[in-house]
Amino acid sequence: MPEITDEFILSLFNNPETKEKAFEMLLKKYQKHIYYSARRITTVHEDADDVTQNVCIKIWRNLDKFRNDSSLKTWISRICINEALTYIEKKKRFPNLTEDNYTDFMAVSQADTSTLTPSQIERFLQEEIEKLPPKQRAVFTMRYYDETPYAEMSKIFDTSESALKASYHFAAEKIKKNISERLTF
Repeated sequence: MPEITDEFILSLFNNPETKEKAFEMLLKKYQKHIYYSARRITTVHEDADDVTQNVCIKIWRNLDKFRNDSSLKTWISRICINEALTYIEKKKRFPNLTEDNYTDFMAVSQADTSTLTPSQIERFLQEEIEKLPPKQRAVFTMRYYDETPYAEMSKIFDTSESALKASYHFAAEKIKKNISERLTF
């Protein structure tokens, strides 16, 4: 079955009779992308679910205003990242929204470094990513995991490619330094 194009979805969305069907198609195409983008920033499943729901609502309310000056995926990514960053800020301002303190969610584990497994190394990486400032975390995860080109991220974050490259570089250096320190106990 051929892939449904964004142009086709948008044309259906602009017709009141097919608007809901178009939105279902859009969600089928992008919901995993939205969830995993939110999850990499919020790091907690429940938070990513909340952000995903908020993003879907914003898409529904604003898709008719989409101007085609970027790809639909870029537009959705921008909404998702902004919503995730806003969600994190709200949680910081109101830490009693959940039982756990958000910033202290993951405890640093002490592992025997001579027998590290790939899953332990991945856990170390995730713990260090969670320590990054939210915007830097977003840049790092988009580049590291999704291999998002800097040009696309520039449109999402509305900033220069060189600023994004610097942000990624600083994040990678922090992570390397912190993991190295953890492994030299």
